This record gives sequence, structure tokens and C-alpha cells, in this order.
Amino acid sequence: MEMGITILDAIKREFDCGGADIRTYSPLALAYIGDAVYDLVIRTVVVERGNRSANRLHREAVAYVNARVQARMIDALEGGLTEEELAVYHRGRNAKSYTTAKNASVIEYRKATGFEALCGYLYLLGRQERMLTLIREAIAAAGLPEP
Repeated sequence: MEMGITILDAIKREFDCGGADIRTYSPLALAYIGDAVYDLVIRTVVVERGNRSANRLHREAVAYVNARVQARMIDALEGGLTEEELAVYHRGRNAKSYTTAKNASVIEYRKATGFEALCGYLYLLGRQERMLTLIREAIAAAGLPEP
């Protein structure tokens, strides 16, 4: 991939997609892509920190990619969000999901869904730098060690 081209740009170009107004996407669609993007960020950081067994990499990533931790992160971050970001988070948090987390309360699961919706929204808008900044700030604000 050339310098200056994001993976989002490359995907849109290669698969001839894009053009839809993401502000009209359902919050659960945003959370769907946000979950994957957030997972990719954490997995990338964990792998870049050192070559270890896949099992150990997975255990390290799961410490950050779960509803309970994501709820803590968004609680710590909420005061620093813009009005637009806060609105997206609230839409995601309040969306009626028909699934629940195995190891988290309904409230934690909904907050995590809102966090993922925000990640998806920022990613699809091409605001990856802002998304990464928020993830890093959320990890620090929640008192978690950097992955």
C-alpha cells in the first residue's frame, strides 16, 4: 500500500464501495465494523510488542477486547468526547441489540456497543487518527496498562 493511503481508502478503491452517507447507518452496523476495527488495533499493538505464541497473544488481546473493559474505557473517556462523538456513542449504547455478552452485565454490554459504534463511525469517516487517539486515551484513563 502506498504511503498516505489508508486501508479504508484501499478497500473502497479495490472493491468499488463507499459513497453512502455513514451518518444514516444504524448504530449496530457502526458497532459491527467498530468491533472489528478496535480488535484489529489491539491485536496489532499486541503483535508489534513482540513475537509470542498465538495463545499468549490472544490472552493479552482479550484483556482489552471485552465488554467489561470497553465499558470502563468509555466511562473514563466520555467527558472528552465532542458533541458529535457523544451522540454516536449514545446511539450505539441505546440501540436495541438482540445479543448479550457472556461475561458482562447488560449495562456494560450496551456501553461497549456504544464504544464500538463510535470506533466504527470514526473509522468509516476516515478519522483513524482521532479513533486511535481516543483508544489510547481510554486505555490510560481507565487505568489499564498499554497493551
